[in-house]
Amino acid sequence: MITLTLILLPLLAALVTFAVGGENAKRIAFVGALANLAVLLFAWSQFSLDEKAPLVQFPFSAEWLPIANIKFALGMDGISLLLVLLTNLLVPVIILSTFHHNYKNPSAFYSLILIMQTGLIGVFTAQDAFIFYFFWEVALIPIYFIAAVWGGERRIQVTLKFFIYTVFGSLFMLLALLYLYFRTEGVHSSALNDIYSLKGVLSPTEQTYIFWALFLAFAIKMPVFPFHSWQPDTYTESPAPATMLLSGIMLKMGIYGAIRWLIPIVPTALDYWKFTVIILSIIGILYGSIIALRQKDIKRLLAYSSFAHVGLMAAGVFTGNFEGVQGAVIQMLAHGINVVGLFLIIEAIESRIGVRDLEHLGGITQKAPVLTVLFVILLLGSVALPLTNGFIGEFMLLLGVFKYNNWFGVVAGITIILGAAYMLRMFQGTMFGTQSNYTKNMTDLNTTEKLALLPLVVMVFWIGLYPATFTKVIEPSVQQIITILK
Repeated sequence: MITLTLILLPLLAALVTFAVGGENAKRIAFVGALANLAVLLFAWSQFSLDEKAPLVQFPFSAEWLPIANIKFALGMDGISLLLVLLTNLLVPVIILSTFHHNYKNPSAFYSLILIMQTGLIGVFTAQDAFIFYFFWEVALIPIYFIAAVWGGERRIQVTLKFFIYTVFGSLFMLLALLYLYFRTEGVHSSALNDIYSLKGVLSPTEQTYIFWALFLAFAIKMPVFPFHSWQPDTYTESPAPATMLLSGIMLKMGIYGAIRWLIPIVPTALDYWKFTVIILSIIGILYGSIIALRQKDIKRLLAYSSFAHVGLMAAGVFTGNFEGVQGAVIQMLAHGINVVGLFLIIEAIESRIGVRDLEHLGGITQKAPVLTVLFVILLLGSVALPLTNGFIGEFMLLLGVFKYNNWFGVVAGITIILGAAYMLRMFQGTMFGTQSNYTKNMTDLNTTEKLALLPLVVMVFWIGLYPATFTKVIEPSVQQIITILK
């Protein structure tokens, strides 16, 4: 029941938040998100790492569509547990970061965030193909409305583009899942293990069609080049909480989907097409990094930075080796923490001075020493400095890509240099130099913002100094996926 509780609790909190409304909406939403984090921490403490323990723990199963043999099946293995931890850690941080903002219709705003949390946890815990698809759509709907209602001047145009991309991808995913369902023998089943058993049944041609149908859905969500054009505009025009939800958690749906629902099902197609996908991923790394170097809008710069980081994670996943997949899972956790923290810093700056272009910034460190220190820590995590959270995952990803192809590893390694270049450029242009007319009245972080950033900073060092806390949880599940691929 723990897994079901993690899904139902934010949904219940969303209903209460919407019913109460007013200024109390944000407080109720925050309490609900904290309660879910408490349940998750209890689940973490009860998660067994014993060799004899089942990989999927805290299972829940109930009849959903008996006529089609579809069950509402949930559970968490190590990979799921790590991503549910990320979700339940970031949502209260994101809600807390909004306490000094007054959003119109707050009951709807915070209810949508909690409904999105429900959908995200459902995606990461689904043990049935159609339950996975159901929660995939549940997670997408709230972000459409958050971006369209509370976004910037171009929000309608940008949200429409995002909608078209995601609906297009979702349709291909549904077709692939339906095909897999009808290919199961006897009484058709959409259970994860039954879908996995098809790897020896599907012909190479069938696997190729399924590979590209699922890849399109997941590549759009990550995004992977050339399916990325919705991302910079959506991140830039969305309100800060939506940008943090998109970059910190939602893009992980695509990477998780590739790990859980793509590569173990069609290993033959993976062997044939991985070269093409890794090429696209590396192009995305270089393209995103080069464009980030040219950006003046620091929010847009961070959007392209995120795109580049995701390219490396995608490359790691599609190598199909242990280091690449494990590195991608750890990096999902690290990237989510770093990117949400950096977007929070950017929002703190913009909310005070009204601009975020580098040409109008400078000298902020003289006015905001606490912001400067926290900015540095999150930035160093993002550029993968040893002993920070970004180093562990990035090292394993590069090792995985290098083991697949030496030259690919060398080219992907350029991201370390380019990443440091555009992030340090952003920091220097924002924090150092002469104060501008905008930054001369800059103030430091308030108590709420400090409290929101504190757990993220703690995680930067925890993951960097004690990575075994997290790697030992995911190793059995990653090893199972690699074994299926052989």
